[in-house]
Amino acid sequence: MKKILGAMRKACEEFDMIQAGDRIAVGVSGGKDSMLLLYAMGLYKKYIRKAYTFIGLTVDLGFSAFNAAGIAAFADSIGVELHIEKTNIAQIVFETRKEKNPCALCSKMRKGAFYAAAKQLGCNKAAFAHNLEDVLETLLMGLLFEGRLNTFAPVTYLSRTDITLIRPFIYLEEKEILGALRRGDIPVYKNPCPADGFTKRAEVHTLLNTFLCINPNAKKSMLAAIRSAGNYPLFHLPPDMGKPVCRDPQSSPE
Repeated sequence: MKKILGAMRKACEEFDMIQAGDRIAVGVSGGKDSMLLLYAMGLYKKYIRKAYTFIGLTVDLGFSAFNAAGIAAFADSIGVELHIEKTNIAQIVFETRKEKNPCALCSKMRKGAFYAAAKQLGCNKAAFAHNLEDVLETLLMGLLFEGRLNTFAPVTYLSRTDITLIRPFIYLEEKEILGALRRGDIPVYKNPCPADGFTKRAEVHTLLNTFLCINPNAKKSMLAAIRSAGNYPLFHLPPDMGKPVCRDPQSSPE
């Protein structure tokens, strides 16, 4: 976990993500990134000298196959409080509305439920486990589908909810996360959503891997483009970033 905590410290210190007195709601979906973030936040709290608290917060969308019990058992095993916010979002999106492109509505409703619960639980901050590839995939999605050079910021104040969103994993590559999960024997629970793996983001994930096969330095170039746009001048590529794994462009993202 040394490399994970080092990347977290770099992001947290560079963007001043955590202050003494913060109460942070960590978004936990059961996926690889969020399960590792929940675990890492506990270790990081021991690693730095700031008095803050955090809890895990899971939004149960209402899918029958969702393993909320597994997530809760893991949180309990590492001594972290977990709140599960039950909703009927899945029913609304897939049965009532019968959305052909469900992701946008689902995301809006899920985030709304998350921030409302976080506020009720006394949190002033939220932490999501977006990694380095997520930053670059969002950049590509903006270029391809919105015609603009844009990605999410490491720290975002959400005025409607009065919550500050932080992303401590922005300097972590996906392969580092996968390695830490294996070494730490951290469980991961499959997303039961029927649209999982068939989204625009999944397609862009494959496209990014194709770029890395063409140019192993594609990540550096893309982050340089973000910096040159003037929106995110503090983004810097981790100096010890390894070579990418060239995957079959036709294969499904992990």
